[in-house]
Amino acid sequence: MNLNKISQAIMLSGIVFLSACSEQAPSSSNKTAVKTEQVKPVGPTLINTDKQRLDIYTDFSLQTDLSHLSDNQKAMVAKLIDASIIMDDLFWQQAFGENKESFLAKLADDKVRKFADINYGPWDRLNGDKVFLSSYKEKATGAQFYPADITKEELNKADLADKNGLYSIIKRDEQGNLYSVPYSKEYATELLEAANLLREASKLADDKEFANYLNLRADALLNDDFQASDFAWMDMKNNPVDVVIGPIETYEDQLFGYRAAYESYVLIKDLAWSERLAKFAAFLPELQKGLPVDDKYKQEVPGSDADLNAYDVVYYAGHSNAGSKTIAINLPNDEQVQLEKGTRRLQLKNAMRAKFDKILVPIAEQLIVPEQRKHITFDAFFANTMFHEVAHGLGIKNTLTGKGTVRQSLQEHASALEEGKADILGLYMIEQLLKKGEITEGTLEDYYTTFMAGIFRSVRFGASSAHGKANMIRFNFFAQEGAFSKNEAGLYRVNMEKMSHAMAKLSRLILTIQGDGDYQKVDQLIATHGNIKAELAEDLEKLSQANIPVDVTFKQGKAVLGLK
Repeated sequence: MNLNKISQAIMLSGIVFLSACSEQAPSSSNKTAVKTEQVKPVGPTLINTDKQRLDIYTDFSLQTDLSHLSDNQKAMVAKLIDASIIMDDLFWQQAFGENKESFLAKLADDKVRKFADINYGPWDRLNGDKVFLSSYKEKATGAQFYPADITKEELNKADLADKNGLYSIIKRDEQGNLYSVPYSKEYATELLEAANLLREASKLADDKEFANYLNLRADALLNDDFQASDFAWMDMKNNPVDVVIGPIETYEDQLFGYRAAYESYVLIKDLAWSERLAKFAAFLPELQKGLPVDDKYKQEVPGSDADLNAYDVVYYAGHSNAGSKTIAINLPNDEQVQLEKGTRRLQLKNAMRAKFDKILVPIAEQLIVPEQRKHITFDAFFANTMFHEVAHGLGIKNTLTGKGTVRQSLQEHASALEEGKADILGLYMIEQLLKKGEITEGTLEDYYTTFMAGIFRSVRFGASSAHGKANMIRFNFFAQEGAFSKNEAGLYRVNMEKMSHAMAKLSRLILTIQGDGDYQKVDQLIATHGNIKAELAEDLEKLSQANIPVDVTFKQGKAVLGLK
């Protein structure tokens, strides 16, 4: 997936102490002592950031109906939340390195403290990881996965075990040599506690397949081998409670895109919505054959044993909770599991509804021509998001040029290009399924117009986000192809015919780059299109002036759900 210069985030000066100067000593004729004022220590302060930016997130409570769950299942959810909190602590270590509690305690201003908590450190994740607290340097592109002074060239040339592994960190010994340490050893104490909680939760599970998954996932946390638990997760069909937990996405490693960060989601299945979605995964092999690219780039056959389901999410932790919040999940990432089993696509309906109501609709009212605003619908937003996740299963996972997997060959750019692929092929899938009559809700104009408004929403996530970078590429490419126009009032209108043409052209470009494993070409594409140009920056400023939130932040946990 995603995320700038290597230099470890360390405090330069610690806490600054201010002492009041006493007045000049009194003369001998006046013996009255002058009291010295006691001034409290002052920690890091806000820099490079307008106070207004601290308000870019809007609160939303993660709640759902738990009345259909048994007492054991409710107790199990509480255990899963406890395990998730450990994943959150581990992500603080991977992303920042400084202790969360002591770091936040140094921030006197409540709003600054909350903003730092949302960003998991002193860098603004939705503003290109720009530092916003004094005493901190630029964020290391390799986060805490690598030594602060490492270069890409050094690691590429190094001869060491697991140098591009998902589940290890790279360190330097006293002689300056690089070596790797598996997560299971580096975070052994925390992972043992989390594994024990998953095993305790398994004993409370009514669904035997889910209990098996929890035990296998506990094993995986302790041995760094997640494939067996991924296969078990793919086989679960009837569990009303779910959890996605462990080191999963590689967005935080912006140096190489190799190393996975800890995260978790605790989920409650929405049975009614899930039933509506069940049929679409079966179309993946057919849609793969119809992709607008040469046959050699679609020779892999995606698994059709994938499923689509809707959930209410009741807890986010770690990477999934940092900065912009995920509203849909497509997992597992293991290429072998994907080819044999496909993937599961989980739509987080309550979080999605929050973003639609609080962000997308207000954006459309500011930037889309009035006559097309009626085409901004929640069904289209839900479908665009859902088919984005489905589309991760399309295309190619292994290069045709002997460069290994697409992720390995495209390194730090792999995540942004993969997200761009999923966005554009998701829209392609909707167009094809509408033509086949398999999608009956809404019109193509609904999906295109909502998709266009969605670009404005996601591009605000900034250059440090894979999703934000993917949206910049798409916006600039669509502008180049005339997929939309802008009137004198500064409002956008979607051109249906040119949008379809641009969609096919960009799909072909992305799939070809991935299949060829062409690092130079994707590097050039991002350099050319992966930035916010002046006109778009003005439009985004209009959204800020209208006080439209950039994203949501959650009130969540056992107390919010009424659990012990």
